[in-house]
Amino acid sequence: MVGSRDPGWIRPGNSVEKPAARVVCLPHSGGSAASYHTWASSMPADVQLLAVQYPGRGDRISEQLVGSVAEMSAAIAAELRQLEPVDYVLFGHSLGGLVAYETALAMSDSGFPPRCLYVSCCAAPSDDFRGRTHLASDEELWTTVCELGGVDPAIAENEELRQLILPTLRSDIGAMETYRPSAEARPLPCPVRCYHSPQDPLTEGADMTAWSATTAADFSIRERSGGHFHLWIDADELVGDIAGPLSRHEKLSA
Repeated sequence: MVGSRDPGWIRPGNSVEKPAARVVCLPHSGGSAASYHTWASSMPADVQLLAVQYPGRGDRISEQLVGSVAEMSAAIAAELRQLEPVDYVLFGHSLGGLVAYETALAMSDSGFPPRCLYVSCCAAPSDDFRGRTHLASDEELWTTVCELGGVDPAIAENEELRQLILPTLRSDIGAMETYRPSAEARPLPCPVRCYHSPQDPLTEGADMTAWSATTAADFSIRERSGGHFHLWIDADELVGDIAGPLSRHEKLSA
């Protein structure tokens, strides 16, 4: 694995000596590996929780931001290939959905596709991501993000923290809005499941349906309440749906 001087991209979210499988989580714009720390208590005992740490946050705060989905996914796939091979799934929320998709493509090309790709609140790669939110003023950008519910109210009112977070948000949103899928991408060999909340102002059910074109296997959509950041509401149910089928032992209820 990566040496102590270079923490790399992937962080363990729980301690599993010999995992039966892994759930690899990719955060949203402005998110970090810590975004998934609450999932650890819901994970089956033999399934390892891994979360990606993008540069510019957490223990990588001093590193240069990466504003490209392709660059993110290439780095993540390179680290996943270094792990002892066991079954794994990828879960990506919002920006993380695109990064997870591109990571799944890279891993499939390497002969080690995920068991399933799970995508949450993210329009399909076929959609036009030519947004301009990343070009908005600091005030407009901050207001837009806060209205989605992804910023703690205490942080939202803290000017110092806002100035610290805004460059990361702008870079991440820019990566999503300038993303272009490869015209040569082949359908994934693994199933794809999408999670959608009717209360999410950024994606609609039709946006998620278009993900069916990314797989040659099964495709499904599940609705969850809670808006764009539904993944922090009733986490037991969501983690059970994702990780339960991977466990050798008792499965969580879906």
